[in-house]
Amino acid sequence: MSAIRGARERARIEVTAAIKDEARRQLAAEGAAKLSLRAVARELGMVSSALYRYFPSRDDLLTALIIDAYDAVGEAAEATWEAARGASAAHPARWTAVACAVRDWALAHPHEYALIYGSPVPGYIAPQNTVGPASRVGLVLVGVVREAHGTVGLATPPLAADLRPEAERMAADLAADLPPAVVAALVAAWAQIFGLVSFELFGQFQRVVEDREPFFRRTAEELGHAVGLLGGQGSGNRGA
Repeated sequence: MSAIRGARERARIEVTAAIKDEARRQLAAEGAAKLSLRAVARELGMVSSALYRYFPSRDDLLTALIIDAYDAVGEAAEATWEAARGASAAHPARWTAVACAVRDWALAHPHEYALIYGSPVPGYIAPQNTVGPASRVGLVLVGVVREAHGTVGLATPPLAADLRPEAERMAADLAADLPPAVVAALVAAWAQIFGLVSFELFGQFQRVVEDREPFFRRTAEELGHAVGLLGGQGSGNRGA
C-alpha cells in the first residue's frame, strides 16, 4: 500500500510541475492577465476537470507561481549571502553581491519577475501565504546590515525629524535591534534596488543607460553606504 501511495504522490508532483511549466510558458507568451486553466489543460492534453483537482481556480495557480518566483529569487539572494559570508567578504561586498544576485535572477527569469514585481493582475488579490516568500530578499538585506551592526558597526545615516516617527514604527515592525535611521534607509534602498531592476527589465533605461551591469553594481554599492555599511573594519556610530 505504501508503494502505491508513493507512486501516486510522485505522479501528483510530476503533473503539478507540468501544469506550472505550461502556465509559465503562457505567462511568457500572453501575460498573467490572460492565464487560463482551460488553455493549460488543453496544451497538456488534460480535461479541465482533471486540472481542477490540482488547482481549483486560476488564482490558486497564480498563487503557486508567485510563491515559486518569490522563493526562487529569495534562494538566489540567500545562496549569494552565504557564499559571501563563507569567503569572509566585507559587509558592503556582501550587500552588493546580494543586490547583483537579484538582478541576475530577474534578467534570467523576466516573466517570473514581471509576475511578482510588474503590473498587478486584474482581479487577483495575493493571499497571506505569499508574504513569507516575498520577504526573503528583504530579510537577507536586513541580515547583512544586522551582522555589520553587531561586528564592525554602522555609520548611522541622518534622520529628518519629520521622518522619525515613521522610522521608529518601521524599526519596531522590521528590525527592532537596528537604529530607526538605518531601518528607514534600508527600506528606501530595498525599494531602489528593485526599482533599478524594473527600469532595466521593463525598458525604461533604453537610450539612457547602456552599460547597465557596472551602473547597477555601483549604485548598489552607494545604497549600501547610504544604509550605513562601512568600507573598512573600524567601528562606526552605533547611535540611533
